[in-house]
Amino acid sequence: MPRFSTSDGLSLHYEDEGAGLPVLCLSGLTRNARDFDFVAPHLGGVRLIRLDYRGRGQSDRSPDPLSYTVPREALDVLELLDHLKLDKAAIIGTSRGGLIAMVLAAMAKHRLLGVALNDIGPELDPAGLDVIMGYLGRDPDAATFDDLAAQRAAAMAAKFPGVALERWRQEVTHTHVETPQGVRINYDPGLRDAVIAAGAKGAPDLWPLFDALAPLPCAVIHGMNSDLLSAATVARMADRMPGLIVADVPDRAHIPFLDEPQALAALHRWLEQMT
Repeated sequence: MPRFSTSDGLSLHYEDEGAGLPVLCLSGLTRNARDFDFVAPHLGGVRLIRLDYRGRGQSDRSPDPLSYTVPREALDVLELLDHLKLDKAAIIGTSRGGLIAMVLAAMAKHRLLGVALNDIGPELDPAGLDVIMGYLGRDPDAATFDDLAAQRAAAMAAKFPGVALERWRQEVTHTHVETPQGVRINYDPGLRDAVIAAGAKGAPDLWPLFDALAPLPCAVIHGMNSDLLSAATVARMADRMPGLIVADVPDRAHIPFLDEPQALAALHRWLEQMT
């Protein structure tokens, strides 16, 4: 089980498979390496690297939950690249992972080959943030994975029409564990405190971070039903970055699974620009 130590003493889990262009997958806020299980079989010919952020998945929890910040997690990414002796990598950033990628573009652009953003941009819709705060750091009211999958399928039916129950069951196993007391989250609940503390400082202007990505090969995959990334923001991103690959994925909200035809086409076009 590959691990490395961060400069502040945590042991973080990562996965590293395949050969070729190094592609580092950075997951959503509460998620982990399993976030990319659906797309991984479609990304042949690359070296696929996945990281469990501090406090998530199989990585250590921090004694200071307020260290769960985007800048600190960006530093963890750089330390992983150093551990792997990689000068550069392409990044697929889902939600939180995309924010980390944009911070990296501002602080260490020379380490990036390109960035693909999965349903994230420089403007975050407050409605989507409210949804996240509704579940962040809280255990669900479900006795089993089957119960939680059924709840999720019902809650997402309008924005993710046609997704099979089996897919939802697989997804809930990525971010939860079954215990005798019921289903529990598999990340540090202190992450909620860190997000609240970050929000108390006010929302930063993320457009300079997005602009810092140029002229790297970039793509954005947008769930057309997303409540976090609006179509207007995607259009503005494309205006500011000529050559940005844009994939609008129908029947998906926050976040696309990345194995949808539109998402895969965009990712393959993006990868071709770096090979």
